[in-house]
Amino acid sequence: MEYVEPVLGIANCLGTPVCKYLQYHRKLNDYVRNFKRTRDELNCKMEDIELQLKAELLRPLGKIPKKGVENWLKAVKEMIREAQVVENKVSNGRYLCRACNGKLVDEKTREMKEFLDNAPNASEGLAMDGPSAGLPLPTSELVGEEAVRNEIWACLMQEEVSKIGVWGMGGVGKTTIMKHIHNDLLKQQRFERVIWVTISKEFNVMKVQDNIASALESKEYLDKEEDKLRRAAILSEMLKKAGKHVLILDDVWDKVSLEEVGIPEPSSSTGYKLVLTTRSEHVCQYMGCKVINVKPLSEEEALILFLNKVGPNIVQSPTIMPTLKLVVKECAGLPLTIVVVAGTMKGEYNPHIWKNALKDLKERIGKVEGVEAEVIERLKFSFDHLKDKQVKHCFLYCMVYPEDFEIEKDGLIECWIEEGFIDDMGTRQEMKDKGHVILKKLEDNCLLENITNLFDQPGVKMHDAVRDMALSIIRMNPRYMVQAGLQLEELPEKKQWSPDIEKVSLMYNSISEISIDVLPTKCQLLTTLLLQGNPIKKIPYSFFINMPCLCVLNLSCTGIESLPNSISELKNLTTLLLCGCYKLRDLPCLSMLQELKKLNLDNTKIEEVPEGMDMLKKLRYLDLQVFTLKEIPAGLLPKLVHLQHLSFDVDNEKTSLKAEEMEPLKKLDCFTGRFEDISELNKFITSMQQSKKNLIKYHLHVGSSFVDATRDQTVTIGGVQNWEGELIMHPIEIQELKIGKCDYLRSLVDDNSSFKNAIDLRVCRIWGCEGIECVVSLSSFASSSAHPFQSLEVLGLVDLPKLSALIMKDEGIGSATTSTLAPSTTFSHLKEIRIFECSSMKTLLPHWLLPNLQNLEKLVVGYCSQLVEILGAATSEVEEKGSDALIKFHLPKLIKLELWRLPNLKSICSKSRVMVCDSLQLIRVLGYCAKLKRIPPFVPLVGNGQPFAYAPPSLTIRSSTEWWESLEWDDHPNFKNVLQPLWKEERGIWRRRRRER
Repeated sequence: MEYVEPVLGIANCLGTPVCKYLQYHRKLNDYVRNFKRTRDELNCKMEDIELQLKAELLRPLGKIPKKGVENWLKAVKEMIREAQVVENKVSNGRYLCRACNGKLVDEKTREMKEFLDNAPNASEGLAMDGPSAGLPLPTSELVGEEAVRNEIWACLMQEEVSKIGVWGMGGVGKTTIMKHIHNDLLKQQRFERVIWVTISKEFNVMKVQDNIASALESKEYLDKEEDKLRRAAILSEMLKKAGKHVLILDDVWDKVSLEEVGIPEPSSSTGYKLVLTTRSEHVCQYMGCKVINVKPLSEEEALILFLNKVGPNIVQSPTIMPTLKLVVKECAGLPLTIVVVAGTMKGEYNPHIWKNALKDLKERIGKVEGVEAEVIERLKFSFDHLKDKQVKHCFLYCMVYPEDFEIEKDGLIECWIEEGFIDDMGTRQEMKDKGHVILKKLEDNCLLENITNLFDQPGVKMHDAVRDMALSIIRMNPRYMVQAGLQLEELPEKKQWSPDIEKVSLMYNSISEISIDVLPTKCQLLTTLLLQGNPIKKIPYSFFINMPCLCVLNLSCTGIESLPNSISELKNLTTLLLCGCYKLRDLPCLSMLQELKKLNLDNTKIEEVPEGMDMLKKLRYLDLQVFTLKEIPAGLLPKLVHLQHLSFDVDNEKTSLKAEEMEPLKKLDCFTGRFEDISELNKFITSMQQSKKNLIKYHLHVGSSFVDATRDQTVTIGGVQNWEGELIMHPIEIQELKIGKCDYLRSLVDDNSSFKNAIDLRVCRIWGCEGIECVVSLSSFASSSAHPFQSLEVLGLVDLPKLSALIMKDEGIGSATTSTLAPSTTFSHLKEIRIFECSSMKTLLPHWLLPNLQNLEKLVVGYCSQLVEILGAATSEVEEKGSDALIKFHLPKLIKLELWRLPNLKSICSKSRVMVCDSLQLIRVLGYCAKLKRIPPFVPLVGNGQPFAYAPPSLTIRSSTEWWESLEWDDHPNFKNVLQPLWKEERGIWRRRRRER
């Protein structure tokens, strides 16, 4: 069989004229070279157009790709994939198939050239105008609702209508409709801005003011002011200057005083519209709105939505469809209940289960009166049909947070672990994985909404109607007391603390004092008390006396200075959270807390490990990231053998560890800490390897720490002498490496270094190492398959006086060729280079390294006193093309180029050299760069623009006036006319930047 394909290939060639056949045979190598050249051109063209599109999309007015451009890009990616298949086939072909391979390569080359000829023309535009008034909101598909949507839209377009009130019952789809209208307004560009603010049941004036100011990108002006009246005046002026805009206030529960917030009264003359969504028609009328009622979906629309969510397989079952239609009818046309019930029934193929679901829904609705009660009962149906009690407990816990709170996923899972909702497992990571499975179940059942918060952390959020349902469940069995985020200034009254209460959430209020008069006296069953985010200063001794069953106590981010001794009596306490208590200096003896599993003292001011900690035999999670801690008592850690998570402040030299203290911690899978020296670090790693135990997350430090870690697997080595780079750790696991003040180190990667195989390394920072001459020494790589730093994304080099090159061959850089000097994947993923105070560098990026830097986005260089040029051209290339020939430096993804105080810098690139980088957005020249007299010309990535009268489309140049006026334009005077509008004066920034870096 292995000869069948070659024989068929030869048969296919028989129809080819003999002369052509011989040509394919003899000149196969030429055809292959032409093929590769065309393939590379097509690939570059594709990347160029993608970058051009990216630049267009980043412009302030916003753009969207043209359909033809999108289709071309999609087709080209498929063509490049096919070309790879051809290349693989040819490279594996036999001599017998040379002619066939030649024909195959030639045909594919012609196809690729056709794609090149039909490439979109950048001069004609790759994108068209898109939204400019704000960012589109993520939203679900809208089924039906066309009539009410058109009515709202018509009112927005009428000058005489200035205030619109959209009302309807919870879950009817008010917010979804308005999100779609919000996004449509952005596309239509009828208004200069579209502002979206969520109000929620617990109205907070300052929060609303902050949200509006943030949407206007002017929150910093409000942050300076605490007085509500003055804040309202400032916000009012902001909105008056915002031009013609639409302000959407979502989920308004009660009348809002526009004057109190600082919202100018809208009218036909002010040029802006106010829209609010609410469950109350009275609110709309009171605020003088044009009232629009959102009604439930029709039976047909409801069925379409339900079928979209329940899945196609169920739709195809004739035995289920009759019952399914009746289930949809019981959802009463409410989109939220339709989606939640459909999510609950997804994957159920048993007709009897569907009939039971129908019976259950009917009985629930028949038991209650009132529209809102019916909505809650329909949602409660989905909760009750969660088969796993564990999942139910986890869901109900979510309502301890304030309304509309964006709950970070990892933090929520930690809370579930603390509450015991997730059983103990072999590792903490396994417990977190189980938590993510539960989260996925709740998201799939539409009981939690998947979001990404402002810090790009994955999170979840509860729909307000779903939260009402959860609250209604706990009211029937009053085990919870939830008064979170209500701006309370004191504890709830005694009568609210029922004897049956188990969990209390008072988080994120304004409670500063716990008065003895309101202390609860009957909390014998209380297991959870959440007080985080309150400005509490002191806790009375008697506060904990009547809480014998308390398991979880969260006092994080409060103003307490000490804890009462009565906390020692909480013998059932499993979790004590005190992180962010920046005034806390000491704790009572903890020896009686025998059940304690988690203790978090991060960012407190304690100086000594709490007395009795060595008695906490069940401790699994210990966070002692405390800079003020004076020591770790010898013999403490070996007694805490069940620890899974352990953290110390790596900047605190007094908490350095010894390997023998860590050796008994066999269950550790998450660790942050520092060791006394490299020897201790290696002993620790060796013991981990011998016990076949792998840390899942770690930040390991030796010596000083000078940059915060950004990855989960980080090694920092600082101030270690007599160390030349050897390290026992499996380097493939390291994601971030930081080295400082290690003067014996000559290069990071050479024959002796274990880092040469660090293929997973993403971030590397080297600082203050006097012996460093290069980052990579290639004495052995010419004949080696090792490609160091192939995944590296960030490289930072600071204060390295002997550093003369990033990559160096021992016998000298000048005699080496590109192929032997720079393995093709080394630095190939590098996005950011920052180099400061490296006084021996003369050429930053030599010509042979540039092909490896095609993903480079940021290049920042400063205080390198001998640096003469940034980009160096090859001598051989100059000799071949002539000194006046146009030589291009391709950095297609470069966005930022910053030069700080480089007294001997003469050029970014030499004369007759041009830069090809259409993505470039910023050139900044700071401090003293007096010898730099020219900005290099640019040529476009696509098209045939004039080389010396062109600038990247989004470019801005920032510098002092003195430097700008000193530039010379003799060679290309028209270039100044191109750049002048792009220049902006920069004053006094470089001194601040030096301190910040």
